[in-house]
Amino acid sequence: MRPAPFPRRIAALALLFASAAVQASPWFDADARPGPRAHEAVALLAAAPEHGLVAEDYRAAALAQALDAAAHTPSHEAATRLEAELDAAMRRYLSDLHQGRLDPRTLYRSLTLPERPPFDARAVLDAGLAAGSLALAVRRAEPVLPQYAELRQALARYRTLEHDPAWAAPLPPLPQVGRTRKLEPGAAWPGLPALAARLVALGDLPAGPHAGTVYAEPLVGGVRRFQQRHGVSADGVIGAATFSRLEVKPAARAEQLVLALERLRWTPLLESRRMVVVNIPEFVLRAYEVQDGRITVVQRMRVVVGQALDKRTPLIDAQMRAIEFSPYWNVPPSIVRAETLPKLRRDPDYLAREGFEFVAGDGSVHGEVSAEALDALAAGRWRIRQRPGPRNALGDIKFVFPNAEQIYLHHTPSTALFARDRRDFSHGCVRIEDPLALAMFVLRDQPDWPEARIREAMDAGESRTLRLATPVRVLIAYGTALVKDGQVYFFDDIYRQDPRLQAALRERAAPAVRAD
Repeated sequence: MRPAPFPRRIAALALLFASAAVQASPWFDADARPGPRAHEAVALLAAAPEHGLVAEDYRAAALAQALDAAAHTPSHEAATRLEAELDAAMRRYLSDLHQGRLDPRTLYRSLTLPERPPFDARAVLDAGLAAGSLALAVRRAEPVLPQYAELRQALARYRTLEHDPAWAAPLPPLPQVGRTRKLEPGAAWPGLPALAARLVALGDLPAGPHAGTVYAEPLVGGVRRFQQRHGVSADGVIGAATFSRLEVKPAARAEQLVLALERLRWTPLLESRRMVVVNIPEFVLRAYEVQDGRITVVQRMRVVVGQALDKRTPLIDAQMRAIEFSPYWNVPPSIVRAETLPKLRRDPDYLAREGFEFVAGDGSVHGEVSAEALDALAAGRWRIRQRPGPRNALGDIKFVFPNAEQIYLHHTPSTALFARDRRDFSHGCVRIEDPLALAMFVLRDQPDWPEARIREAMDAGESRTLRLATPVRVLIAYGTALVKDGQVYFFDDIYRQDPRLQAALRERAAPAVRAD
């Protein structure tokens, strides 16, 4: 038998190698039909919304159709193309799942984030393929935080409520009481059945008969639980603030949870042994430690943040490096121009009464108001500072973490503000409710600074700076949804950051999945 012509032998060898390549594929069998991993990949991509992601960012539906066609009409050429597309889609999905769809620095130009450990989606995917489980790759990619799993559960629950009949119609207007509308215990209101239905659906009221013509227990208790979860005084009285929150539909809350998941993927919560985290919309600071991958909250306290209108506290990720006891307050130029100078011109005694003093360019200190002093202050040649003391705006302690925005944590003489539900009153810095507790947390690695010595330094009235032996990471973050003790909490979007993030996610380019 004569050997085949050389070109035909080359073609046969090429076909043989192509067949061997397909046979070795983790996605397709030797006949170019989709294998278990290909079907698993499509199922995982289709389930991306369970993580708050968008399935079509990964062409889940198109890939499912292509696999169906490949199963009915197998083709080595189509299998090769689909293998590359599945591989690229899964890598993009794993990357988004691990670190978010957006780089937060594209939204917050002032945010300086330290480099995170690189995430190798290629390696994670290959490990999943080798183990015969892409679900394993997904578990390795998703954030290993209890909060992440709890937010996912909350998202699933609120999505099941999106078509609940309890929100089919708006609640009727509240009773008119004087010049306001509100519902107090003992009052009649035709909206009681609809109110009960919503509270039961949300888990704030046990299921059961709640008949009655007046507003009373157990409905009042259910409203208190609802108020507590939505940042309203839990007094059981339904006023405008509570009513507006009762009218928010589950779909809107589900979107808040989607944004919370995205923000959590940005957040390096396990990358430092100790951290101080401020959540701006919640008006809360938490100090925690990480041991063996587990977070333990050591301190929790209320805070006052920057005013929403024009003095917003920025997002920051920095290292706390020092504490200042009995600090001077160097008044920022913006506050000097807008507030301090006008007050001094109207009332020169304001300088001494509030404990201020001028500091000239040569460092000399001046304690009298004059036209020359005010002109030098206005021109920026002089500055003004407030001496340590009971009226000092920074209180008796300041926590320093160098950042471009000149933001820090500090105590305050205006402690009554911590009792407010909404606490955006500062010029941008963060006022803390319990500075002693935070100082003890920060100085935990310095046993020569016990509680008594910290108190003494805070009360001394003499400015002193203490360098930290071990810097502590400070994260000022923004999240309008959170799960605490198994309950879902929602906070007002005081800086209107949710629509901004939603728009950025919508505008995010979703290019065709590439194989490179």
